[in-house]
Amino acid sequence: MALSANLFLRQTQSLVMTPQLMQSIQLLQMTHFELNQFIAMEVEKNPLLEFPSNDGEAVGERGESEDEQYAHQPEDAGSDDGYDNRAEALSSDWYDNGGSASTSRLNDELDANYTNVFPDDGAPQRLDAPELVSQWKSMPGSGEGADYDLDDFVAGQVSLRDHLAQQIPFVLPDMADRLIAQNFVDQLDDCGYLQADIVEAGERLGTSLAQAERVLATLQSLDPPGVFARSLAECLAIQLRQKDRYDPAMQVLVENLELLARRDFATLKRLCGVDEEDLLDMLGEIRQLNPKPGSGFEAGVSEAIMPDVVVRASSDGGWLVELNPDTLPRVLVNQSYFSRVTKNGEDHAFLSDCLQTANWLTRSLDQRAKTIMKVASEIVRQQDAFLLHGVDYLRPLNLKTVAEAIKMHESTVSRVTSNKYMLTPRGLFELKYFFTVSISAVAGGDSHSAEAVRHKIRALILQESPEAVLSDDDIVDMLKKGGVDLARRTVAKYREAMNIASSVQRRREKRALAKVAGF
Repeated sequence: MALSANLFLRQTQSLVMTPQLMQSIQLLQMTHFELNQFIAMEVEKNPLLEFPSNDGEAVGERGESEDEQYAHQPEDAGSDDGYDNRAEALSSDWYDNGGSASTSRLNDELDANYTNVFPDDGAPQRLDAPELVSQWKSMPGSGEGADYDLDDFVAGQVSLRDHLAQQIPFVLPDMADRLIAQNFVDQLDDCGYLQADIVEAGERLGTSLAQAERVLATLQSLDPPGVFARSLAECLAIQLRQKDRYDPAMQVLVENLELLARRDFATLKRLCGVDEEDLLDMLGEIRQLNPKPGSGFEAGVSEAIMPDVVVRASSDGGWLVELNPDTLPRVLVNQSYFSRVTKNGEDHAFLSDCLQTANWLTRSLDQRAKTIMKVASEIVRQQDAFLLHGVDYLRPLNLKTVAEAIKMHESTVSRVTSNKYMLTPRGLFELKYFFTVSISAVAGGDSHSAEAVRHKIRALILQESPEAVLSDDDIVDMLKKGGVDLARRTVAKYREAMNIASSVQRRREKRALAKVAGF
């Protein structure tokens, strides 16, 4: 077979992912914070993009709109007569009578006449407080025409590291010990546990292991009790030592926390050498300790979640779905600036590219808002029973159902529902919350949502008594009576996912709690 080169003409269709299309897809899955950052970067590098002011007009460099900047100028800006005439008009407007007459007229115009506010007391007396006025004017944000910020007067929260830094100089006078202590402080986690190896820390700092252990022992005596512990057992032991309750029986109990987690009280009584009453007292003391000593301090700035969609009940019995105006990005394209600059033939190519990018961004943001609105409206339509009656009526829903209803691809729906939140009369939920697995019903009835089934399992376990703790088989039988066909292993999987112990452990714990309550 001879080899030869041939030329063929073939026509095919393919989807080309342009950079703008890829960026438009990325806008769908951006959160409100990420979207604002992206728009701010685009406004910074694109001279045709501007943020609107409160009245919806584009803000210029001086914080005023284009109309306001030109409206403030007189007709004859090249001469001083315009300003003089305007000053005379202003003087004749407010100060035509002068003295008290102008003050009286000003009070009448601004509705600030307080002579009749207290008719029984006569005219109000003037109170002079120059010192208070000077103090008020010296406060931050109290300048003319500016409002003060209440955050300037709020005391800042102390972090765990700042709290420890105030105590270290009193317990460690040596500077070398303070350097070691500072290294240990830097390796604390948010719960107050030391995430460091003493041997490696000593080698890195060039100190002996004995000195590092001595410094650590001193740091473990600081407030809050239990700080600088390397494990939960050590954290509890430090707190018990400070309370003078770390006896041999308590030491054995702390060293066998895994048995305590399994509620194996019989083995604990045998190891600790105590009776049931003493063991219950020891468990009561353990419950009073703090397993996370650093949790009471500020670890970082927590930001509130802003909903992207707001759902309210309408007057006709349905639901009103609308986008949250606080999360909608606002950006305008300055067409007048483009016309003025390109008229002179300056940087025409650059500004044309900026105009194309700006128009694409505004269209993408508008399409993003419409897509979110379509997906949210379909979710509300599908989960109408949940909004009316609660989580027990949450219907099983998947991405394909919503995508087919709004004529979009499943990947688009997945991107829209990522990190987006909906504020409903039932609370604030992520859009992903409404997509749950379908669980078949008994006798061919309507299927149930996995989230609704988990809620039923949790409710059944919370209602059980110490004398009649429900096993997984009992929960299966009770669910079947309610029309839910679920296997026992699925019940166990849901129970473990909700951090609910087994029936044996729950029975031990409930009986122990009942005895402690009896004492």
